[in-house]
Amino acid sequence: MSSGFQKCHTLMITGANRGLGLQMVKTLVNSSHCPTKVIATTRDKSRAKELLDLAKKHPSINVVTLDAINQDSIEQASKEVESLLGDEGLNCLINNAGINVVSTLETVEAEQMMENYETNAVSPLMITKAFLPLLRKAAKQGTGMGIHRAAVVNVSSLLGSIELNRGPGAEFKTYPYRASKAALNMLTRCVAVDLTPEGILCMAVHPGWVQTDMGGPDALLSKEESINGVLSVIGGLSEKDNGGFLDYTGKTLPW
Repeated sequence: MSSGFQKCHTLMITGANRGLGLQMVKTLVNSSHCPTKVIATTRDKSRAKELLDLAKKHPSINVVTLDAINQDSIEQASKEVESLLGDEGLNCLINNAGINVVSTLETVEAEQMMENYETNAVSPLMITKAFLPLLRKAAKQGTGMGIHRAAVVNVSSLLGSIELNRGPGAEFKTYPYRASKAALNMLTRCVAVDLTPEGILCMAVHPGWVQTDMGGPDALLSKEESINGVLSVIGGLSEKDNGGFLDYTGKTLPW
């Protein structure tokens, strides 16, 4: 994992109860460069046994309830995290929570489109907005751009690339998911543009096709391979990556 995390003292991951989010927490706390405080959010603590067990072994983990599509829950979580972090602020927010509603042109319904859009695009924006005061607090304590100061990382997907949705890249007929990730990519750039003057970085990262409940057993990468790459990319973020779209190897992806 990148040594860039040595200067990242506070970090928050949404959707940390399973899949890639849980793997991020595991990798971080087992690293010599683990942030002092790792805020791991879950919609329902009663369904997050593995995360809670991990938190018992590692004092750096703080498990916080956050339902990404419930504004009251988002606001409550921001207050709880503020009480945990105090004057430190938040160095890195990783918007990882997401869903994949699979529908073809023949089967897609408006409700599926809206469900995927709300979770994968609107929620990361609302969470970023709610935690902005904590990001700003951290940003005021540093210079340059990156997780040593203040950064927002949106977990996106190659399937959100409009340019790559042709030929072999068009095999996955997931209208709701593709559209929601394309929207997230645009929101990432919008936030990056608006927060650049304050020194807060915002970028999107594609973790690869990973063997999770969402990715399925045929996926190319293990969770460990994906997250080792993702965290290496996040740890090395700087001004040149602001508003960008990178994959887990650090390669720039087309919009």
